[in-house]
Amino acid sequence: MIYNLKKGAARCLLTFFFLTAVLSCGRSSPGTASNTFRVNLGTEPPSLDWSLATDHVSFNVIANIMVGLTEFDNKLKPAPVVATSWDILDSGRRILFHLRNDVLWTDGQKVKAQDFEYSWKRLLSPKTASEYAYILFDIVNAEEFHQGKIAEESQVGVRAIDDVTLEVRLKHPVSYFTSITTFEVTYPQRRDIVEKYGSRWTEPGNIVTNGPFRLTSWKHENEIRLAANPDFFLGKPAMENVEMFMVNEKSTALAMYEQGQLDFIDNHSVPILEKPRLSKLPEFKLVPQLRGYYYGFVIDRKPFDDVRVRKAFALAVDRNLFPKILHGGEKPAGYWIPPGMPAHNPKIGLVYNPPEARRLLREAGYPDGRGFPQVTLAYNTDEDHKMVAEAVQGMWKRNLGVLVRLDNQEWKVYLNKLNTDPPHIFRLGWGADYPDPDNFMKLFTSLSGNNHTRWKNPRYDRVLDMAAREFNERKRKRLYDEAQKILCETDIPIVPLFTTAESTLLNQRFTGLEYSSMGRLLLRQVRAKSQVSGK
Repeated sequence: MIYNLKKGAARCLLTFFFLTAVLSCGRSSPGTASNTFRVNLGTEPPSLDWSLATDHVSFNVIANIMVGLTEFDNKLKPAPVVATSWDILDSGRRILFHLRNDVLWTDGQKVKAQDFEYSWKRLLSPKTASEYAYILFDIVNAEEFHQGKIAEESQVGVRAIDDVTLEVRLKHPVSYFTSITTFEVTYPQRRDIVEKYGSRWTEPGNIVTNGPFRLTSWKHENEIRLAANPDFFLGKPAMENVEMFMVNEKSTALAMYEQGQLDFIDNHSVPILEKPRLSKLPEFKLVPQLRGYYYGFVIDRKPFDDVRVRKAFALAVDRNLFPKILHGGEKPAGYWIPPGMPAHNPKIGLVYNPPEARRLLREAGYPDGRGFPQVTLAYNTDEDHKMVAEAVQGMWKRNLGVLVRLDNQEWKVYLNKLNTDPPHIFRLGWGADYPDPDNFMKLFTSLSGNNHTRWKNPRYDRVLDMAAREFNERKRKRLYDEAQKILCETDIPIVPLFTTAESTLLNQRFTGLEYSSMGRLLLRQVRAKSQVSGK
């Protein structure tokens, strides 16, 4: 998913004083709210429609109000949730998911296989225009339906055989397909609700969900409230209420945590300069993530339509600087598949080489940067992104003689800009939707709705298709090595910069929140320690 590593514009301190006043009225004050858990999202979720969401802020809300066929266990393997089991048939080309019959929507109706069929076909429908449609293209006729080559959705290889059996037909065996069913975009949806309310179907009072919490309030740009779902089939959560604030200013959010007005904070709320101090606290944890940070080039625009220019810019970046200025467990990365994921290869990628960078830029017609057109590097507003952008701006000026203009925008505006009129160079992060290299590599295929570089390479696409069909780990790794070299060394539509970790602090009154390398904020196991001890 597009990872935030991204935040909206900072709010003024009025937000802090307003929240302080509200919280001090007793509704959420420390010691009186043991059944309420408070977190900071950092920004407004762009969408709670899981066919349209692309970012981790949205998914962190959705993951607490919805569940799907499967979820990851502690070893990041898919485990049953709504599905009780599945059969892999026809040499891997057909999968039958068998569903529980006791899973309820919040309006009391049963969750059925038809709800999954509808959701998946809605994700694929060209009318939905989902950026994640490509994730289901391994299904028979899915790609053709999405592209409008097939009009009848009945020809897509997913159907409900009955209320508790979902059949999926694949174009070829896919080694990672069951892992995809853990991802929020595959969660079920109710056709009657979506069609009744249209674009407002995710608003409180309209939305129906099947997860541990219910969406009870959404004050846009301010706060989301969730309440425990008493009919959740895995048991009602210990926390009666969850309050999710949207405080963009990190220093404000940190002050709220330290004054007991937030119970959990992560990178949204931890200022860079405070990390050394906070790391000494007993509740601090640094959790490595399956997550990468990169700069992308829009390659159909001059001067980045010339691969020599892209390579020069990549070679002029000293990645070793980023851990020193960010203090958050970052690891320099010229590769794209992160550590901890199959097919990770730290030997892939370009290394810092200013003389070669200058030679390539000279060869492209810009000796010492002379005659280079004005270009813009854009990032969404956040102090971390600002520090990275200013550092890279300085490297390009020093090593290439090129002054790049910087531009920052609030998150939702920034996302829209990427989709409609992207800048020459843009910043994004990517966190694993499922822990397979396919998830990272497929991001830059020709048909990926999340590929903002406009780069297309048929060989790259074919290699990834071969890797998806390959079950031998060594052969898969060789294929992903080839694809990574095309991406990071040969064509260079992106410049990977570093992999990231999550700085987290959990109020010591609580337990049950384990932040994993997938970066999901799952709250159904959270409880006050007094509840555990029985006091």
